[in-house]
Amino acid sequence: MSSDAGTNIGNEKALLGRELEWANNSSELLEAHASHNGPVVRTRFPPEPNGFLHIGHAKSINMNFKLAFEKLGVPLENRRTVFRYDDTNPDAESSDYITSLRKDLAWLGWTPEKTTYSSENFEQLCKHAITLIKKGLAYVCDMSKNEMELQRDLARRRVVARNTGKDPDVEAPIVDNLLPGRNRDTSVDRNLRLFENMRMGLYPEGSHTLRLKMDFESSNPNMFDLVAYRIKYKSHPHPPVGDKWCIYPSYDFTHGICDSIEHIDYSICTLEFETRREPYFWILWALDLFRPKVYEMSRLNLAYTVLSKRRLLKLVEKKVVRGWNDPRMPTISGLRRKGYSAQILNSFCDDVGATRASNVVEVEKLNQSARLFLAPKATRCMAALDPLLVQILNWEDIATNVNTFQVQNSPTDESLGTHDITFTKNIYIDKSDFRMVDEAQYYGLAPNKAVGLKYIGAILFCKDVLLDTNKNVLSLQCIIQTLETTNKPKTWITWVPENGISCEVRVYNNLFTVPEPTDLWEEEINPISEVIHKDAIVDPSVAEICDRKYVKEWESNVAVQFERMGYFVVDIDSVYSSSNVVGKLVFNRTVSLKEEVYKKKISAQEAAQIKARKENDQRAKLAKEARLKIDPKDLFRLGSEYQGKYSKYNEKGIPTHMADGKDVTKSAMKKLEKEQVKHIKQLKKAQLSKKS
Repeated sequence: MSSDAGTNIGNEKALLGRELEWANNSSELLEAHASHNGPVVRTRFPPEPNGFLHIGHAKSINMNFKLAFEKLGVPLENRRTVFRYDDTNPDAESSDYITSLRKDLAWLGWTPEKTTYSSENFEQLCKHAITLIKKGLAYVCDMSKNEMELQRDLARRRVVARNTGKDPDVEAPIVDNLLPGRNRDTSVDRNLRLFENMRMGLYPEGSHTLRLKMDFESSNPNMFDLVAYRIKYKSHPHPPVGDKWCIYPSYDFTHGICDSIEHIDYSICTLEFETRREPYFWILWALDLFRPKVYEMSRLNLAYTVLSKRRLLKLVEKKVVRGWNDPRMPTISGLRRKGYSAQILNSFCDDVGATRASNVVEVEKLNQSARLFLAPKATRCMAALDPLLVQILNWEDIATNVNTFQVQNSPTDESLGTHDITFTKNIYIDKSDFRMVDEAQYYGLAPNKAVGLKYIGAILFCKDVLLDTNKNVLSLQCIIQTLETTNKPKTWITWVPENGISCEVRVYNNLFTVPEPTDLWEEEINPISEVIHKDAIVDPSVAEICDRKYVKEWESNVAVQFERMGYFVVDIDSVYSSSNVVGKLVFNRTVSLKEEVYKKKISAQEAAQIKARKENDQRAKLAKEARLKIDPKDLFRLGSEYQGKYSKYNEKGIPTHMADGKDVTKSAMKKLEKEQVKHIKQLKKAQLSKKS
């Protein structure tokens, strides 16, 4: 299939897709392509600038800039990747998105051969459209959107009838001249004139389209005369072409032609585009352009995450998150703000790899990639997220002229240097290290109990607890003991001196309560995905790296390890200045430590939240199991989310009337059919899983 792309490939069969006759290049096209590319093998990464790049894009980037070449066995000197903005939809695109895509790609460390825009080819694309009109392979259609939906639905039903041995004219009789279409066989001159009128802006938006004369009898709905051009009038200029155009090419018409124009050898996409293989090659065949090889891989599915741009945009617009760069978002900007480096994300993508097998990757895999990278590099310091004041009663007795100690920034790497900590009369510990009621398996601090204080070799013994009127702990009154005067403690806790820096610490959890968010994803958002500790306190040794002049939005900020708590990074909301020690300091937790030194007792609120999450997970599991027992024809009668919505159904089980007796619209029925098909696939998947 396709070209003999690249003459210097060690394993040409590594990226093979479904064979199609249209994909075969003539000897002339192969020769011209080889003459241009020589030994070079070229891929492309073509995101649409309608949102921020996310971790799924990181996988695609890794594939196009690295892994594809490794699979093919292409030498480093012959690898080329084009970064292309697929900017054919002015409704959703903006210059802010264009900038963010460029900056994220650079931050990830990838350098494209060149950066291009699909819009740079608008003139050439328009000429190609005219060529197809002249060949009788394209026509101007004045069908409305609803009429097109009816036309496609009719064509689908006729295909199903033919494939099942039934009479299409009986199962799906043609009405209202929907097939092949009332404009399909009009003259070339008429179509050229109408297309020019479209370009001149003489028709209302949505009134006319240019469609490709493909095949309404194809088993692939994408061959039902795809729209090549549509009319769009914008209130704002389209970046970067401005106001020059009022007709815009569709994605399906554009991307294959741009691949050919840019001499791409391998067009790599995700599996949902596999059915677009036919129109991709049909268009290039019709125009007699070079056909790259096409390979589809599984998209990245990350547990407790959504990667749909539509859903991510909704999270931003509804202010569920702070924006596209919120640390809970799976965007590159969000992950960077959370403390993930380019090396972490690229390493994760290397581990995930690229195959055609669909699966959901556990979040822990990403977390572990972060820990492996941060553990040897992050400076250690002590912090208290929920600080509890400790007053040392015998301070005067044990204080000396030397109360400042030098501590290594890393216990395993001396090259990371040292920092000083000062032992003061009043210190802070984290509230999680103290309990009013002691237990046998609890090794933290409690009344009349001792623990060790890290680094100074002292034993802290709790003599008294000061409570407020509601019996909440206000502070502890303790004494310092030495190893000579008491038994060695079972644990050593971290602490912060009274000159510690006040800060806000944001602890991030999964954004969703279920591993695989459903169509009810908005109800599955985790209410404690962000837990803010506004009165935290941290060791003053972090002051210099936290200075605002070092904290950048589009760069990786310095990571630190809060001992026994996890890895943290300074947030861009910080306005801290180390020169006068004023301002707001904000930390984000990147990832927790894999293992805690001790088991801490959780609060009643935390226990209730954990219980609620487990109950939600269990409900989701039971609902999924119950759904898998429903016959496809009964899905909309018995499915819990459809209960009470509909009153009548057709022979396939698709609802035709709402509960109040109103007709279900054609477009709604189309969506329900897709839900039914999805349900059938889930049933087959479950059956295969049981067999294996």
